Amino acid sequence: MKTEVGQKAPAFTLHDSDKKKVNLEDYKGKNVVLLFFPAAFTGVCTKELCQTRDELSFYNNLNAEVLGISVDLPFTLAKFKELNNYNFTLLTDFNKEVSTSYDVLCSEWILGLKGVSKRSVFVLDKEGVIRHKEVLENAGDYPNFDEVKKVLSTLN
Repeated sequence: MKTEVGQKAPAFTLHDSDKKKVNLEDYKGKNVVLLFFPAAFTGVCTKELCQTRDELSFYNNLNAEVLGISVDLPFTLAKFKELNNYNFTLLTDFNKEVSTSYDVLCSEWILGLKGVSKRSVFVLDKEGVIRHKEVLENAGDYPNFDEVKKVLSTLN
């Protein structure tokens, strides 16, 4: 399914790094930033999520929840979160269903590996409508967080 700005975001239920179920619907009434990332413990992913950790008060002040999503196992995400002191939810899309429904599943990554999430960011409004979408084809590229913040600032 193709996800576009202005459409309702595909619903999902995933497990977090504590193995608890998280439903996107639980965040209705809040803005949501979905950060799809290829793999825990890789350079750009770590930098991206550390920046998000360091700027979380900005997101909180705009009534926004940040959810990081990768195909890593919950155990891997738990260690990644612990070692980097992440202060937001990390979700496992191990079965690749959510990455597929958001059309961000990478057919080929590095070393011929297949099936990780493309580095992507979606901003959802309080009703779950996609208000911003950025899907990066090159895993080494970095999301435009200034644009994410600009969009979030218009939603309150």
